Amino acid sequence: MASPPPAKKPKRTKRSSSSSAATLDDLKTLGRELLSSRAHINNLPIILHSLSPSSPPDHSLEALITLQSFFTPLLPDIPSSSSPLSTSVDGGEKDPEKVYKAWLRSRFDEFVQALIDVVVSSETEDTLRDVVLDALMEFVKLGKGGKFQSAIYHRFLRRIVLATSSIDHLMDLLASRYFKYIDFRFFTYVSLNKIVKDCKSTNVTGLSSKKARKISSKISVNNNKVQESNNSQNDDVSAAHLNKKLKLKFTKAWISFLRLPLPVDVYKEVLSTLHQIVIPHISNPVMLCDFLTRSYDIGGVISVMALSSLFILMTQHGLEYPNFYEKLYALLNPSIFMAKHRGRFFQLLDSCLKSPLLPAYLAAAFAKKLSRLSLSVPPSGALVIVAVIHNLLRRHPSINFLVHRVVEEDTNGGVPKESNESGDNSLESSTSIDRASRRGIDYYNVEESNPVKSNAMRPQSVDMQEFLLFERTIVKEDIHHVLIVSLLDILTMIAVTGSSLWEIDTLRHHYCPAVSRFVASLENDLTIRAKTTEVAVKDFCSGSYSTIFREETRRRIKQVPLAFYQVTPTSLFSETDFPGWTFKDQLSDKHGLEINGGEILEARNGVVHFLQQPSDELKKSM
Repeated sequence: MASPPPAKKPKRTKRSSSSSAATLDDLKTLGRELLSSRAHINNLPIILHSLSPSSPPDHSLEALITLQSFFTPLLPDIPSSSSPLSTSVDGGEKDPEKVYKAWLRSRFDEFVQALIDVVVSSETEDTLRDVVLDALMEFVKLGKGGKFQSAIYHRFLRRIVLATSSIDHLMDLLASRYFKYIDFRFFTYVSLNKIVKDCKSTNVTGLSSKKARKISSKISVNNNKVQESNNSQNDDVSAAHLNKKLKLKFTKAWISFLRLPLPVDVYKEVLSTLHQIVIPHISNPVMLCDFLTRSYDIGGVISVMALSSLFILMTQHGLEYPNFYEKLYALLNPSIFMAKHRGRFFQLLDSCLKSPLLPAYLAAAFAKKLSRLSLSVPPSGALVIVAVIHNLLRRHPSINFLVHRVVEEDTNGGVPKESNESGDNSLESSTSIDRASRRGIDYYNVEESNPVKSNAMRPQSVDMQEFLLFERTIVKEDIHHVLIVSLLDILTMIAVTGSSLWEIDTLRHHYCPAVSRFVASLENDLTIRAKTTEVAVKDFCSGSYSTIFREETRRRIKQVPLAFYQVTPTSLFSETDFPGWTFKDQLSDKHGLEINGGEILEARNGVVHFLQQPSDELKKSM
C-alpha cells in the first residue's frame, strides 16, 4: 500500500523539472493547484519559467493569468525590496513566515522582470505585448499599497532605454494609454533624469540617448499643466503645487539629457524642436544658454538650427550674446540656401535685422553680403535676398546710398571741374579728382568674416581733409533748422563712397522673370515709409524651381508670342541686336557691291577688290 505514492512522485517531478516538456494542459493543472493551496507553492518557479519571450504565446498567456491571480492578493503582505528584511527572531532562529515572505519577494521580482522582458522583446507578438503591458502597469499602480510603484516603473523605463531592438510600437502604446495621466508623466521625468545620469557615468550613450529622446518626444507637453478645480481652495493649491513640481522634474530631465554627448542626428532633432517643446515649458529657459551658445558656435547647419531657440532667449528672456551678429554674418554662404531649415533661418534673419538700433555698418554689411550671394544662388534664393534687402533699405534709411548716390559732375566730359582759385577751392578740387579716380571700385571684402572689417561702408578710408571739407560745406549751408548730427554720422556719410549694391542691379536681367520683376520694387524710394510696406519674407522662403515654374504657368500673358513674322526678315540678326556691328548684303548695290562684266566687285577705301565670279543662276537673277 505504501509503494504507489513513491512511484508517482518521481514521475511528477520529472514532468515539473522540464518546462519545455510541459504542455498547456500541464500549465493549467499547475496553476489550479497553486491557486488552490499553499502546499503547491513549488509550482510557482515552474510557471515563472514558462513566462518568457521564447515560450509559445499561449503558454506565456496562461502563465501570466495564473501568476497575476496569485500575486495580486498577496501584494499588501509582500515586503518591499528596498527595505531590509530580517528573517530571524529574538532567539536567533529564523522565522518561517518571514523566510516565506522573503522568498515570495524574490519570486515577485522575477515575475516583474519576466513581464518587462516579454514587453520589450522584439520576438513578442503585438497582442501578447498589449496584455502583458496592462498587467505590468497594474502592478505599478497596486505595488505600493495603492500608490504609484516608481521602482517597478523605473526598471521598466531603464530596460526600454537600454534596449537594442526597436521600441516604436511600445512607445505608441505608452503614449496612447498612459502618458495622458499626470502621475505617469511625473515619474517618467524622474526616471529619465536618473537613467540619463547613469548612462553618462557608465559612458553608455548612442542608442540610449535615442531611446530617451523618443520617450520624451512621446509625452505631450501641452498636458503637463494640471487643471485647477473649482471645488475648494485646497484643490487649487494642490494643482498649483503639482504644476510647479512637474515643471521642475521636466527641467531636470531635459538638462540632464542635454549634457550627454549626443549623436549628430539626435542633436539636430533636439535643436529643431527645442524652441517649441522645451523652452515654453521649462522653469528657467536661461539655463539652456550654455547648450545653445555652444551649438551656435559650431557653425554650419547646427548653428542655423540653434538660431531659433537662441533668438527666443535673447528677445524674451534677456540673454546677452556679444558676438551674435558676427556669427550670424558668418552663416551667410551659398550652402545655406540649400539647407533643410532655410525657411526658418531667413525669417529669423529678417527678425534679427529689424531693430532700429542696429548700427548702419551692420545693416550695410548684411545687405552687401546678401547681394553678393545673389550672383550664385538659385532663383528662389535670389527672391529671398531681394525681400530681405528691401526690408533693410526701408528700415535703415542711412544705407540707401548703396542703391542711389548722387555724384556731382561737371557738364564738360563728366569730370569734376578744377578751380583756379586758391584756398578752399583748391582743396575741393583735389578731393573731387581723388574721388573720381576711385569711382567704380568696390572695396567690399566678401572673404572677411567680421562685418565691421568687411568695408561695406569703408569707415577706415575717411581722412581728415575730406572731413574738414564736409564740415565747411555744412557750415556754408543753412542748417539752422536742421538737427546737429554726431561726428560718427558725418564720418559715415563721407565713408560710403566705395560700395554699392551693383549685384542687385544685375538681377534686372536675370533669366528668371520672377526675379527680374521683383527687383523692380527696389527702384521705389523706400525712405518714404508711408508709401511703402515691408515684404513678408516667409512668402518667399519655401520657393524652389518647381514653385517658380508653377507660378509662371499660372500667369495670364497679355502678349502671346507669334509663330510667324509680321515683317519678313532680311537677315539673321538685326543691327539693333549688336550695336556697333553691321551686317551687309553682298548682293546689294547699296552696300558697296558692284557687278562689272559679270564679276562681283567691292569698293573698300577707294580700292576695287575682286570677290568671285558669279554663277549662271546669279547672272540670270541679275
